[in-house]
Amino acid sequence: MSAGFLFAVLSLAGLMGVMVRGFLSGGPRLALGLGVAIGVPVCTSMILFETLGWFAWGLPLLLFSGLAFGLGVARAQMRSPTYRWLVTLPGSAFGAAGWLAVPWAMLALLGFDPWLPWLPFAIAAVGTVRSLQYRAEELDIVLDQRPVDGLRPVGHGAARTSRPLRIVQITDPHLGPFMSVARLRAACQRAVDRDPDLILLTGDYLTYESNNEKSVLEEALEPLQALPGRVFAIRGNHDLEVPHQVALAMQHNGIPLLIDEAVVVDTAAGPIQIVGLDFRYQQRKQAMEAVLEANPRVPGALRLVLLHDPGAFEDLPVGQADLTLSGHTHGGQVGLVDFGHPWTVVRALGIPDHGLWGRGPDRLYVHRGTGHYGFPIRVGVPAEESLLRVHLPSALRGAR
Repeated sequence: MSAGFLFAVLSLAGLMGVMVRGFLSGGPRLALGLGVAIGVPVCTSMILFETLGWFAWGLPLLLFSGLAFGLGVARAQMRSPTYRWLVTLPGSAFGAAGWLAVPWAMLALLGFDPWLPWLPFAIAAVGTVRSLQYRAEELDIVLDQRPVDGLRPVGHGAARTSRPLRIVQITDPHLGPFMSVARLRAACQRAVDRDPDLILLTGDYLTYESNNEKSVLEEALEPLQALPGRVFAIRGNHDLEVPHQVALAMQHNGIPLLIDEAVVVDTAAGPIQIVGLDFRYQQRKQAMEAVLEANPRVPGALRLVLLHDPGAFEDLPVGQADLTLSGHTHGGQVGLVDFGHPWTVVRALGIPDHGLWGRGPDRLYVHRGTGHYGFPIRVGVPAEESLLRVHLPSALRGAR
C-alpha cells in the first residue's frame, strides 16, 4: 500500500468528518461551505502528493491542521494563542496552498509533469508569515482637484501645505483567526501614539470567531479612548451580522458610529465634515444621494466621506466628496504589492483595491486593511498601518 494511497484515504475520511460536523452544527449550508473550502485543498494535495518528493512528508501535518481548523469552524469562538499557532496558522497555510495549487493539480490530471509542484506550498508558507505582519507608512495625499477622466489610480501629488490633516485609518481588522484582541489593541495603541487629528474606523470588525463574543471588540478598541472627539466609525458588510454588538463596542469606547449621518470636527488643520455612509447591498446609489443631500457641504470645511466598499465610489455624485476613505478589499489580498507592483487579483477585476484613485475632482483612498478575512492568508499584499497627511484643496486653504 503506497504512501499516496494512505494519504488519500486519510484525507477523504477527514473531509467527510468535517462535513458531518458542519452539518450537525449548522446544517447543509455550513457543511457545503466547509466541503468546498477544505475539499479543494484536500483534492489538490492528493493529486500532487506523489510529485512532491521529500516535501510530501509535511503534507500529513498540514492536512491534520487544516481538518482541525475546519472542525473548529463548526464551534465558533475566539481561540487561544496555542490553538492559533498549532491549528489556525498551519491550517490556513494548508487551505491557501491547496487553492493556489489548482493549476498544478489540473496539469497533473492531464498527464503533464507540473513544474515546481512545491511552489504553491512555499508561497502559502511565506504568505502566512506575512499575514501576521504589517507595513508602517506615512503617505501624502494632495487634494489638488485636478480633473481625472473615469476612475483610475492617480499620483499623490507634489504640492505641500504647512499643516496637513493627519489621519490614521483602521479598517477590516476582522477579529478572529489572524487577529487576536491583543494584536488589535496593539494596532489601536500605535494609532494613538501617532497623535493624529483623526482616527477613522471604516468597518468589518468581527468574524465568525468573534461574532458571539460579547466583549472582545470593546476590549480591543479601548486604547482609542485616549483621543476623545477624534475617533469616528462606520459599519461594513460583516458588521450587519451583529449590529448591536458593534454599536455597544463603539458606545463603550466613546466612538460615534456614523450611520448615514455627518458631523463637523474642528482640527488643527481646520474644520472637517465627516459623512459616514452605511453599508448596503441594494439601492446604494439612491441611498447615498439622499444622505449627501440631507447633509449639505459646510462652507470652508473639507468634506470627508467614509465608505466601506470602494466599489460604491462610482455611485457617489461627482463633486460631493473631496476625499473618500474605504477598505473592504484588503488591498486586493493576493497580488504583487510586496514586490513594488500595484497588480492584485481585485484590480484585475476592475475594482479599486488599494492606494489613491481619482474620478473627476474627487479622490478615493483605499486602505489595504488592518487584517483580512475570506481567503485564508495574504499573498504579496501586506497589511497597512499608515499615517495619511492630507493636503487640502487650495480653495479651503485660502478660506483660512
